[in-house]
Amino acid sequence: MFKILLRNIICVAGLIIVLPFFLVYSFLLLLEDGRPLLFSQQRLGKNKRCFDIYKLRTMKNGTPNKGTHEIQHDNYLTIGRFARKIKLDEFPQLINVLKGDLNLIGHRPGLSNQVALRDNRDSLSVFDHKPGITGLSQVTGHDMSDPKLLSKIDSIYPKIKSIKLDMKILFATITGIFRNNLLEIVKRELKDV
Repeated sequence: MFKILLRNIICVAGLIIVLPFFLVYSFLLLLEDGRPLLFSQQRLGKNKRCFDIYKLRTMKNGTPNKGTHEIQHDNYLTIGRFARKIKLDEFPQLINVLKGDLNLIGHRPGLSNQVALRDNRDSLSVFDHKPGITGLSQVTGHDMSDPKLLSKIDSIYPKIKSIKLDMKILFATITGIFRNNLLEIVKRELKDV
């Protein structure tokens, strides 16, 4: 119960802190590409249950519904590139955490049409766990372009998770601190997967 309360306080505080930045970004987004301001996309959650993930829109209207690594760079908005660089686009996912779709930390939820990723995660029981806004794979520089490796790293986190590891992942997400330490953990743990 305390963990859920703390998580919710962090989410609400995070949304309040970034609200002024959301307002400025929304104004600039409206000038560059109009509405909508938020981007919603179906993702696979725990037990492969689909849910709508929320993000600030960083790509042009009409961009294909694919994984980010499959999108051409000319689909990115000018203001969107900046938002992605500072991870401002990710903050609406705090709403997903409050709704219970996501944890703060876990594997990044993929699209249902990312078949190789879905199948690899399924074979390693990754879907037995709730996905997160950030995770071990993201802070160590692994993305969905290598579904097999990504799935292996995603399967490591539930086995070794701890408050200390979660704090390192959060700090690495925000500041980059602990990234090398987390890379070493991944290399060591991959030998057992």
